[in-house]
Amino acid sequence: MRARNDDRGCPVIQTTTNLQTVTPTFSSFDAVDSTNWRASLPVLQAKGVTLRELRLSDAASLLALLTTEEVTRFISPPPTTIAGFERFIEWTQRERAAGNYVCFGIVPTGHDQAIGIFQVRQLNASFQVAEWGFAMGSGFWGTGVFVESARAVIKFTFDTIGCERLEARSCVENGRGNGALQKVGAVREGILRQSFLLNGEYYDQTLWSIVAADWREWMRTVPSVTH
Repeated sequence: MRARNDDRGCPVIQTTTNLQTVTPTFSSFDAVDSTNWRASLPVLQAKGVTLRELRLSDAASLLALLTTEEVTRFISPPPTTIAGFERFIEWTQRERAAGNYVCFGIVPTGHDQAIGIFQVRQLNASFQVAEWGFAMGSGFWGTGVFVESARAVIKFTFDTIGCERLEARSCVENGRGNGALQKVGAVREGILRQSFLLNGEYYDQTLWSIVAADWREWMRTVPSVTH
């Protein structure tokens, strides 16, 4: 997915996920209320994971986990220092307060610091159309954390923010990311030719979308599967 970041605190929007199938468990986050997310993000609970607003104490963990070769292969370079991630975290909170964007830290059960992030940013003033992206430490790929987290964030975006269309852009070569988007109900709409510049080279991206009404219907029919 499209990615932008540097030590000045610009947004990271990327696709790095695991493809592990999991059993859907909605009871843990069906009760998310319509809290004022601009004032403070709610805590989302899903099977084996908590999603919460980033804290400055997450900076060291994010630096260690989101700057590896595996994670950065298809994204613009993330911050390279703890201070850079701290500035990014402060930026996410300012953008959330302005109503432009939300960023959830991914905290697996048994952990205290975030091991990745989910981001959603508005593409129009009403937030009815948005773009999302995600990044997670490669050591957590294949654990089931991604699918559980993604479904909770999608539900929050549709039910609490009021978004109707959620877009994603992922490099065509990013087989893991494209497969993960499909796994959580995204529909492939087309190819954006030469749309992403990375290290002096342009890459084609796949455009994915999730429409609220379609996703709710899809979630009613998705089969229960296990590891």
